Amino acid sequence: MTTPIDGTCDPRFARLRDAFTTNFTERAEPGGAVALMVDGRLVCDLWGGHRDAARRQAWSRDTLVNFFSVGKAFTALVALRLVERGALDLDAPAHRLWPEFGAHGKEEITLRHMLSHQAGLPAIRKDLPDGAMFDWSVMTAALAATAPWWEPGAAHGYHVNTFGYLVGELVRRASGRTVGQVLRDEVAGPLGADVHIGLPSTEHNRAAEFLWPSLLPRKPEGVLDDETLMKWNTYWNPPGISGAGWVNSAEWRAAEIPSTNGHGTARGIARVYSALAAGGSIDGVDILSPDMLAAAVEEQSFGPDRILERESRFALGFQLPQAERPLGPNAQAFGHFGAGGSLGFCDPSARVAFGYVTNDMGPRWQNPRNKALLAAIYESLAAA
Repeated sequence: MTTPIDGTCDPRFARLRDAFTTNFTERAEPGGAVALMVDGRLVCDLWGGHRDAARRQAWSRDTLVNFFSVGKAFTALVALRLVERGALDLDAPAHRLWPEFGAHGKEEITLRHMLSHQAGLPAIRKDLPDGAMFDWSVMTAALAATAPWWEPGAAHGYHVNTFGYLVGELVRRASGRTVGQVLRDEVAGPLGADVHIGLPSTEHNRAAEFLWPSLLPRKPEGVLDDETLMKWNTYWNPPGISGAGWVNSAEWRAAEIPSTNGHGTARGIARVYSALAAGGSIDGVDILSPDMLAAAVEEQSFGPDRILERESRFALGFQLPQAERPLGPNAQAFGHFGAGGSLGFCDPSARVAFGYVTNDMGPRWQNPRNKALLAAIYESLAAA
């Protein structure tokens, strides 16, 4: 069966088109899209494959897909906009805005800790029922009642699913709006970027089916030690918090789970990053000031990750390049990966902004599809 590939690509970036095509022919890509902007101009906008498991519906220009943790960077942008105008403070104790949070050893936790995965709250201790992730008040109350799994600020560990509730509750209390609302009103809307946290029901018909087995893993039997329980609960408390069993449902798409359930196109992701590649502003739309952006991409945590059990490196909500997983050859690049290999990033030194989305739960750490796309970008730039 021939895989349909559509869209446009500047001849200078033929290598990127070839790498994207090869993802389908040799790397088992079922459906996806890639977009590249250079100097604010869209030079590559490709999509291909199928948006459904049965492979009857072709991926189209406007197909949306769940891009998982790519949305953490957009959540951070929302919070940083509030920091910039004084509604949030990176280093003030979170309980000043969220009084219930200031208990059980969390009195000194700050927004900076949350954005850099140092808060010690990657998981909720109390068992919650499946579906609880859709009730914002239940999730934030459970986090307020949870004691940190480590001393805040003393270590870091990827807050896979709790990141969005923690940062999002401070956003809500500071602005009176949700992360998704601020993203729509102040970032995506003004930029014309097709990215969403909380997908309107009118847009669900555009959403691709994400290919992920619906069966949840079985919890280990017996009493778990604290470390094992922390890692289990990070991904599976409540059971569907990572999306398993829910990711293609209307409830999941409509909810705001800012760490995990953002939806968008590759072009929309690249559009947001094009503003950041240009110093925080593009086409008359200001996203962050240059000073705020510079602060946002300073390294905050680097080293052994208590959850991932390997090294990770974070700025304020953004992932930074590592030797094991670079974002191209330049140290100034920053962005965020998502489960399955989705990726949004920019490289200001190369004036590049990039988005890639897929509907397949492929390798999360070393993904051959996004690696091939990244290599093709920089080979094209070097040859130009």
